[in-house]
Amino acid sequence: MITQESLQVVKDGFAAFGRGDLAGLLDLMAEDVVWEIPGAGLPLAGTYRGRDGVASFFQKLSAEAEILDFQPREFLADGNRVLVVGWERTKVRATNRTIEVDWVMAFTVRDGKVSAYRQYVDTKLLASAYEAAAQAAS
Repeated sequence: MITQESLQVVKDGFAAFGRGDLAGLLDLMAEDVVWEIPGAGLPLAGTYRGRDGVASFFQKLSAEAEILDFQPREFLADGNRVLVVGWERTKVRATNRTIEVDWVMAFTVRDGKVSAYRQYVDTKLLASAYEAAAQAAS
């Protein structure tokens, strides 16, 4: 029955995120969680380790972007793996550009906590949203 437990942990995380409860979200993370965001050169890209690393990611996210609409649309679970398919509309603060992007988020749950996360998203679209800021900085 680990599938249902894993699914519930991830759904609880999305609920905490939706209500702006960062402490509640971090409580769902394993001490050694590995949080991966693709997109070399993008402001949020990188591997964040541990709860402090995940907290740092969310602080950066808040500074870099304003999420206007965030919709997890489908949850798929098998054992300790949960995939979430969704969509969001986000405004990049540095360029004031708004983008709409589909994504897949992959979670691994261990002992009732998220132990790994990886986001799959159109990094070219994200880069274009940040492009004007990068050109202005150079």
